[in-house]
Amino acid sequence: MQPSNEQDRAKWAAGTAVIDAYIRDGMKLGLGSGTTSHWFVRALGEAVSNGLNVVGVPTSTGTRDLALEVGVPLTTLAEVGKLDLTVDGADEIDPAGHMIKGGGACLLWERIIADTSAKMVCVVDEGKVVDQLGKFPLPIEVVQYEWQATERAIGELLDALGQPGVKLTRREKDGGPLVTDSGNFILDAHLEAIKDPIALDSQLNWIPGVVENGLFTGIAAEVVIGRADGSHEIRDVSATPSARPSTRGR
Repeated sequence: MQPSNEQDRAKWAAGTAVIDAYIRDGMKLGLGSGTTSHWFVRALGEAVSNGLNVVGVPTSTGTRDLALEVGVPLTTLAEVGKLDLTVDGADEIDPAGHMIKGGGACLLWERIIADTSAKMVCVVDEGKVVDQLGKFPLPIEVVQYEWQATERAIGELLDALGQPGVKLTRREKDGGPLVTDSGNFILDAHLEAIKDPIALDSQLNWIPGVVENGLFTGIAAEVVIGRADGSHEIRDVSATPSARPSTRGR
């Protein structure tokens, strides 16, 4: 499969650049979800067919299916424990490396895999790089039980954090609520601008009923940015603080 438009060419540039820059024989890899990550998985499959010895743990059923299709051997965290590297995308990423993830509703599995890795590299096309997070709605994964109560509590927290009146919508698919791979709903918070990503990331998950949120603060060590002309840039964001202690010192 070859990229067919400028955005896909930029995603391809980012995804394929990772192979030469980071991947080494014997690695245990986290395989991200989303279109840019899938270009990486396709390139990884080609490298495996040429003799590269790696195993991967997918962050979604979609990535699992693609990895099997292109010949990337899969494993589980139960079998291998820690991962060497996770390569995953973002829906938005700011200059510090804070991200919004979850546009594909895979944020919980993505967080588990990233946090079990010695290093996380984010791969994006240049259109995903923004000055401030928030134009892309923030996904929040919630349990189905009494989800409206969770929605109200999220609104109250946003009010308390100085972002009142934020529109919250339950994500729909095929005429009904979208259900994640883990059986949960997604509430999208239309924030427009996130004033303090670390404060929000550190408090959302304390709300009963919230399983995970799509603010990934201080998780990426480096960002690979692809451009439509086939070039790419690697930025070091490893000094960025995280809202969660487990993200550092893995």
